[in-house]
Order: sequence, then C-alpha cells, then structure tokens
Amino acid sequence: MPEFFFKDHRFVNELLNTRTEPSVIINRDYIIVAANAAYEKLHDFKVGSKSHCYEISHRYKKPCDLEGETCPLKLCLESNTAQRSLHIHQTKHGAEHVDINLAPIHDENGEIKYFIESTRPVKCASTHPKATGLVGSSIAFNTVIEMVQRVACSDVSVLLQGESGTGKELIAEAIHHTSARSKGPFVAVDCSGLTESLFESELFGHEKGAFTGAQTRKIGLAEAANGGTLFLDETGDISLSLQTKLLRLIETGTFRRVGGLETIKSDFRLITASHKNLRMMVDSGDFRNDLYYRISAFPLHIPSLKERIEDIPLLVASMLKRFYPELDITITDEAIKCLQQYNFPGNIRELSNIVQRSTLMVDDEEIQLQHLPDECKNVLNDDKNKTCFSELITLKVLEKRYLEWASTRVSNKAELAKKLGVSERTLYRKFEAHEEA
Repeated sequence: MPEFFFKDHRFVNELLNTRTEPSVIINRDYIIVAANAAYEKLHDFKVGSKSHCYEISHRYKKPCDLEGETCPLKLCLESNTAQRSLHIHQTKHGAEHVDINLAPIHDENGEIKYFIESTRPVKCASTHPKATGLVGSSIAFNTVIEMVQRVACSDVSVLLQGESGTGKELIAEAIHHTSARSKGPFVAVDCSGLTESLFESELFGHEKGAFTGAQTRKIGLAEAANGGTLFLDETGDISLSLQTKLLRLIETGTFRRVGGLETIKSDFRLITASHKNLRMMVDSGDFRNDLYYRISAFPLHIPSLKERIEDIPLLVASMLKRFYPELDITITDEAIKCLQQYNFPGNIRELSNIVQRSTLMVDDEEIQLQHLPDECKNVLNDDKNKTCFSELITLKVLEKRYLEWASTRVSNKAELAKKLGVSERTLYRKFEAHEEA
C-alpha cells in the first residue's frame, strides 16, 4: 500500500470501512493511525491521540509480549508474514475472546511500514459466567480455543488428548459448531464399557433379525452422523478387531449394518478423544499404527484443571448459574483460594460435583470454606505441599515437583511466572511438558 494512502486520511478510513469486522492500521511503534467505525464502536474509541494498540485492546501499559502473551505485531515484524492469534480484548461489552489477523503493509522499498489488523469475535467460548458452553481466560484455555478456531475451518480428523473430566466432549462440540458442518448432526459415541458386539451394532446399526432381539432395523451412529460430526470418546478402549473395521470406515466412508449386505456411505467429520496415551499403545501393540495416524491428523492437548487454576472462579460461577439458576448463590474468596490449592484428580467433572455438594450444605446463599468437602480443606495442611529432600532425584523431576508445589502457593499463573522470572507462556509450556512426560 503506497505511502500517499496514509496522507489521505479520508481514503484510508473509507478503505477500512469496507471491512465489516473491526479493523485498524498500526505503525511500527504500536500506535493506531486509523480505525474503522466497527473498531471505534466496539472499543468506544476515537482515533486522534497517540493511542497504542495494547492500551486500547488490553488496557496494558506495555506491548503484549512484555505482558506474557504472544504479540502478533512483533511476530509479523520478525517473520515479514501475516500472523493470526487468539487474544482476550477489553471491549465496551467487557473482556471478549477475539481471533486476530494481522498483516504487514510495505513501503516502496519493501520495508514494513504499517500493519493492518482485523478482529473477529470468538463465539465458542466466553470470559463471563455462562450456564452453557466453554468458559475460561487462562493461557492454557486460550491456547485450546485458538486451535479450535484454526481446525474448525477444515475437515481433518482431530484427536483430543487429556485426562478424564477435562471437557473433551465440549471441545468436540465447539469444533463442530464452529465448522461448516454446524447445521448437521453432532453424534457422540462413548466407546468405554461397550462389548464388541454392542459397539458394532451401535456404530454400524443392524438389520432386522441380525441377532436374537433384533426386532427391527436400527440405524447406526455412523449413518446418523451423515453431514455432521462423529465423536468417538475413549477411543483407546476399542478392541483391535474393531479397530480394523473402524479404519475401513474412516478410509472409505462406507460400512455395512450388522447382518446386512448393502454397503452404506456416510459423510462425516471425525473427532476422537482418549485419556490414554495412544502413541504408547501403538508402541505396545495395543493400538493399530495406521489407525492412529488416521485419527491424529490434528492432535490437541486438553489441559487438566490444575493447568488452568485461574479459571476456577469463572467455572464455579458458571456451574452455579447452570445448576441453580433460580438462586443467587455466591462463594467466598477463602473457599475459592482453597479450591485453587486442591489437585483435582477428577478435573472439571470433580469440581462440578464439589459445587453441587457444597451448595446443598449452604443454609443461606454463600458457599464458605466450611461447606467444602474434607479432601479440599485437608490440602491446606497437607505435608505433601511442603518442600523437603529425602532422596536424590533428577533435575527434571525436581523441576516438576517444584512447579507443582509453587502452583499451590500462587494460583494465578501470571503472578507465578513473574515470581519465577519467566514469561507466562514459558511457564505453561513447562507444565505441559511435564504433563506429557
């Protein structure tokens, strides 16, 4: 875009206002030099004074990367290519997840002179308490939502990996509802606990008389997912013999009902999930290598609750809205602090149980420390949270133990990263690396 464009502010504003999404032009010093009406309305902002982009969108006093976040402008400047990130912007509606697209504008000599940034609201997640859907604002959570935004626009197979109770089905639903298949069905299959014959009948359906008790024809879930998304939860529990049939379904999109001869075709997007390490199962011979690579085109780690401790207040508020919408129940800061120090082996599912149980113990409208279960309160005086040395261990194990201990002392990841002298993203990566080890 030639330099004279920026000397004609009327032309620049008209150019920006051809965009429906909020858009701005930023110079190399992070200063907003032009904005369209959508951006000004969203942020209640008027171009005129020398306002930095990070001041308007984040209320920061420093660029995003100095506050522990990825800065698309800095990445764009370093790579000389367009960048895309998910951030939480402060708007007139409050904090909102936004999908940022930023591209460089070069001068006549090929040097980056300006950047044009557009933002789109992310509808699959919220930073405010909601009775339904995904909520969160931690870096771990935002990383997942960014990946959801990226993968939803395609039809590639997604493998969700994470501990039990982390909300993998909700993530699968978010991918579906953000995709072009959103108007089609979302069909979930829980693979755990199903016998081989029952699983085959559930997935492929059966013909009348195929076996004792088959009084009528039954449409299988693979057929029911036609035009939409098929979600297979706990894929690691599928037997090797059924893995062969599942591989054929994925490769050809065809199957036969149990007891049937007709080949049926179904067009669906496949999302799988497992709390087991499927890569290790492949190495041990318990999971087919070819099936693993078919379902893991886009592997996505779903963080445990202890990786997103700072989201607990928001999650609790959302659960109270969902379970008791007619009541105005709150929770004390002391109770929240106690929950943030608890390890949550059952993750969000366990937190949900704790919230419901604690609410039943309340006589007024406030959950206090005394209403929490003993396993949560005991952690406040648990000797496991004390730092001690009784054996020689590797530095890697030492770092893992120290990070676990430190996270019980400082629940806010940004504050913890600052105390440890690293960026918040570096801290998150360390937690993630130890989780996968």
